[in-house]
Amino acid sequence: MVPINTTDVTPQNTRVTNALGAEDSSVRLQTALAVGSNPDPVFLEMLVERCAVEPDFFVRDMLSWALTRLPPEISLPRIRQELAAEPTQARSQALHTLSKIGDKSTWVWITRDMLRDADDEVARTAWRVAVVLVPEDEEKDLADELVLQLGRGDRNVQLSLSRALVDLGDVIKPALERAAGSSDPAVAAHARVTELLRQNPETGFDAALDEAKRVVALGPEQAAAAAAASAGTETSETAEPAETTEPMEAAKAAEASEGVDC
Repeated sequence: MVPINTTDVTPQNTRVTNALGAEDSSVRLQTALAVGSNPDPVFLEMLVERCAVEPDFFVRDMLSWALTRLPPEISLPRIRQELAAEPTQARSQALHTLSKIGDKSTWVWITRDMLRDADDEVARTAWRVAVVLVPEDEEKDLADELVLQLGRGDRNVQLSLSRALVDLGDVIKPALERAAGSSDPAVAAHARVTELLRQNPETGFDAALDEAKRVVALGPEQAAAAAAASAGTETSETAEPAETTEPMEAAKAAEASEGVDC
């Protein structure tokens, strides 16, 4: 680990800055850990700046942790500046750090533009932090806003949104019911799979999504009829071997009996 010695500020800053930019990710990780273990406001700027460019997920997470170790009255104003930064990683990591700090007063910093950000990673992070910070009396409004993103992106983006909505609890049910009737098949299916996850968080997302898409494509009644027919076929196929079991068992018994007679 990089030794932290707050009595030697300028050389120390240079050493830490160089170590946070080292080619070896393990050196960068150990440096972020050392800085967080010995929190000092002198490191605030370099931690924030490194968050915007750090390529390794684990190092970025350690950088955020190091920021959480600083007094919020010092770290939060600087992190807020990053929410409007141009680089998408700077915005995403600033949002992630806010979720780790968990200061409810920062809820007002989460704007609709963040929740609708064109960059999937920024939007996903904004969804997560919004759910962490939202006051109880604003949960319904947040649910109404998040359902506008249903059907967006690939499987990982949709899973993130479903998890964020489910974490809001039962307040999302009316919004999901409306979205399930959408004329957009992707929106309707995503709403249905999110409702399935709300009812049973242990449901597998991929299987639930396939089922939701099938219901949307066929309609609830046809999908139910098809499921019943499929279940009946499976039952019939399962039962067929049982009909052939008795002659086989009888033959085996006969062979055993003949062996005894001998």
